[in-house]
Amino acid sequence: MASSPVLPQVSPVQSPLPPVVIATRESRLALWQAEHVKALLEARGHAVRLLGMTTLGDQILDRSLSKVGGKGLFVKELETALLDGQADIAVHSLKDVPMELPEGFELACVMEREDPRDAWVSSRYANLSALPQGAVVGTSSLRRVVLLRAQRPDLRIEPLRGNLDTRLRKLDEGQYDGIVLAAAGLKRLGLADRVRHTFDTDTMLPAAGQGALGIEIRSDRADLRAALAPLAHAPSWIAVSAERAVSRAMGGSCSMPLAAHARFDGHELHLRAAWGDPEGDTALVRAEWREAAADQASAARLGVQIAAQLQAGIAARA
Repeated sequence: MASSPVLPQVSPVQSPLPPVVIATRESRLALWQAEHVKALLEARGHAVRLLGMTTLGDQILDRSLSKVGGKGLFVKELETALLDGQADIAVHSLKDVPMELPEGFELACVMEREDPRDAWVSSRYANLSALPQGAVVGTSSLRRVVLLRAQRPDLRIEPLRGNLDTRLRKLDEGQYDGIVLAAAGLKRLGLADRVRHTFDTDTMLPAAGQGALGIEIRSDRADLRAALAPLAHAPSWIAVSAERAVSRAMGGSCSMPLAAHARFDGHELHLRAAWGDPEGDTALVRAEWREAAADQASAARLGVQIAAQLQAGIAARA
């Protein structure tokens, strides 16, 4: 059974807005995320309803995202709903949001991050090292492909598309010996018991924004920006700003086998990134740095610096 959102203790406010319409994909995880935001806004006195939509990314399941247009396929229809006034806000898994939003749109809020790590899910094998040689592992993430191959170049890594429930069903049908999923999604849907092992970030560095929810609005909606401000979590927003800056500077698409993860260590932001070649060398190019980052702008500068280190390492291998 899906876990219920834990609501903060807030004082209700009299809503200055008409009912807020949330555009959302109709997968179980996307609906959980939208319901979570709905409950938080309602706790502050706003009237809210959901507008469920099917995106092109949900419809194309026989090809990898990198070959059909990237993760932006999950957000385009939602942005159209914002543009034509059908909806007011869109709730996204931030790792699915392109690094550059179309003109006229903005991220108005990044909420407190869930577990950003990857999870190992398997009916038979406790972890990656327990797999026999040549075992089949499912993922359609190029980031996960290069990180898995760096640890186990003997594995057969096969494409895995579909929403979270579809991926678990394919595993249970025996199509894979194990699959790699985001821990956050499993936890949000009350499926943490499916996790056999949670990878540490040293071996499976997360994707930029993984585990965080972002709320998108039209840039001309200052009223919504103000209403969403209490839902924002500054440390999470600063950290993902650094990660997304790495991805943006590196080209910012899901065809890029790139990992980037930032976390605060005291007052310093520790940012690490990795790049690998999905078709060749299993060795990874890595970069990391830590420095004080008090806001999104300073975090983004750190991200650009790390991207430059990665690009230098990639050039040295060429």
